Amino acid sequence: MFTGIVKERGQVVSVAPLGDSARLVIRAPLATSDAGLGDSIAVNGVCLTVAGLDGDTFTADVMAETLARTSLAAAKAGSEVNLERAMLASGRLGGHLVQGHVDATGHIASISPAEHWTVIRIAIPEHLSRYVAEKGSITIDGVSLTVVSVDDASLTVSLIPTTLRETTLGAREVGDVVNLEIDVIAKYVERLLEARR
Repeated sequence: MFTGIVKERGQVVSVAPLGDSARLVIRAPLATSDAGLGDSIAVNGVCLTVAGLDGDTFTADVMAETLARTSLAAAKAGSEVNLERAMLASGRLGGHLVQGHVDATGHIASISPAEHWTVIRIAIPEHLSRYVAEKGSITIDGVSLTVVSVDDASLTVSLIPTTLRETTLGAREVGDVVNLEIDVIAKYVERLLEARR
């Protein structure tokens, strides 16, 4: 479990295609400082398992399902990624409950800078819009954000200077693909209501 509070921007060192999967090596001095084999690290919002450690880098295997559903399929050496270590049970829940299970990808439809923040509109798959609520939570590339507005085809979020500076979202451009994870509570509520029908 994660919180969507990115603590480090890492860098992809290498990507090794393995047929129906890929092996990523990521440089992450902070995340590797106390990591062990089998630990979970969210990479652009995707929960990956540490399969190897070497100094300040870790290795993770990415299966076909993950490659098909996330932007990690386009990862290449030199790509910057948002990183978050798994939440400790004794830690603060600074963002919201994030599983690291990406529901779909969207793309940046527009970027509107203002004096003290930037508004980003993200085109989302229509089937996800029912789970998104104004002033609710959404995870975009592993970053916990508050939804400003939503319609059937898109949502907007406002990014403060800290988010623009400390995460990869500050370098995103129109057309870029981003990972989306909706609030898990919405999925469970829908499932429970279906069971009662």
